[in-house]
Amino acid sequence: MAMALYTIGDTHLSLSRDKPMDIFGEKWKDHAEKLKSGFSAVGQDDLTVICGDLSWGMGIEETKEDFLFIDALPGRKIILKGNHDYWWSTATKTRKFFEQNGISTIDILYNNCFDYGDYAICGTRGWFYEEEKGNEHDAKIMHREIMRLETSLNAAGDRKKLVFLHYPPVFQSYRCEEILQLLKKHEVRLCCYGHIHGKGCNFAFNGWMDGTEFRLVSADFVDFTPVRLPYQA
Repeated sequence: MAMALYTIGDTHLSLSRDKPMDIFGEKWKDHAEKLKSGFSAVGQDDLTVICGDLSWGMGIEETKEDFLFIDALPGRKIILKGNHDYWWSTATKTRKFFEQNGISTIDILYNNCFDYGDYAICGTRGWFYEEEKGNEHDAKIMHREIMRLETSLNAAGDRKKLVFLHYPPVFQSYRCEEILQLLKKHEVRLCCYGHIHGKGCNFAFNGWMDGTEFRLVSADFVDFTPVRLPYQA
């Protein structure tokens, strides 16, 4: 059976911390159970890309229950960093933590890419930065994220590319031209992103631009159910 590809963003788990998500709306009530139910459609041989904001843990040890929960969900998962992943230090330390805790179904997308049949799964966190409003700190972060995305895309070589970000490169009047240019240059077929929630979802861009399809996949937007993508390995 061919491996199916799914994606979802912003699991915002807090199984070890008192961080109720329903303060952000009734939709988030018991959202861990909703995620568990949503993943029931995913097969053990399938792959899900999770677009950041995985856990509210402030340090890696506080994420243990959250990552054990993700690990127990069906299929293989690829994760990338979100703006609320405060537990993140380095990819190397995270991989070591996974190994020490028997977490075996999660890989990390960070300055690399992953094979998926004829496709390559690429991505990075991204960032919001508006030059006329921004500061030097934000500019540096944005520059690093652009470099990481370019590194990921270059690692994919001539394969067809699918990109996963945390931050949207397009939102209302905001456009991250550097990221959009990279997507166009590398003929990226699909760009999925998270970060946007609640009423903001009404203003998210879902559609085609310069040959790339853009999709918002935040958990509350997709009813805590991974979205099956029209690509197959």
